[in-house]
Amino acid sequence: MIAHQGNPMQDLHHTPTADEDVYYAIRRDIIFGRLPAGERLRLTPLAERYGSSVSALRERLVRLVSEGFATGEGQRGFYVADMSEAGLREIAELRILLECHALRLSFQKGDTEWEASIISAHHKLHRMEERMKAGDSSAREAWKQHDWEFHQALIQACGSPELLSVHGTVFDKYLRYQMRLLTFRGDAAAAEHKQLLDAALDRDASRGEAILRQHIEGGVDHCLSYYQG
Repeated sequence: MIAHQGNPMQDLHHTPTADEDVYYAIRRDIIFGRLPAGERLRLTPLAERYGSSVSALRERLVRLVSEGFATGEGQRGFYVADMSEAGLREIAELRILLECHALRLSFQKGDTEWEASIISAHHKLHRMEERMKAGDSSAREAWKQHDWEFHQALIQACGSPELLSVHGTVFDKYLRYQMRLLTFRGDAAAAEHKQLLDAALDRDASRGEAILRQHIEGGVDHCLSYYQG
């Protein structure tokens, strides 16, 4: 498996420590919509729900506020961060900037082990995409896990843990919009993933960046067609 550095979705990929588990559980529930946008995060019920003390929970919510997944409004308490069309477009543009930069570096530095990790990650993603295209909505969290792993594999050789960490946070904010509704683009997204794999193996960064931009912008348009429909 790829070495995940600074992965904001770590609860999907490894067993958190005792200090991390509540933070990642809340973060995951925000990302996957189990704590919906705008919902008030009441400390006592949440502490019971996640098996935490109120003081420890408050610290974790402050951390989520600092990362943009929640908001803190003084005496009014904590809320799940809102979502908007402008927010989606801003997050998508940040993802394009970060991921294209990391992609170019990774294509320059990647070795044969990196190539093998991309091929493996794409194979797993492709299997999930086939299930999604067949209408298996139960696969959606596994699909997004493998989607994350494939995109992470593409940029893993960039050589910058800080870049990977920042990209991971932005990716998760983008994912919130995708998971608000089941917004899988089917054959178009699957084809773009295959094209990204081919560009990586060919070390064609310019082609890879163009496909990546098309892929992310296509995802934005697809999400907005649901929200506006």
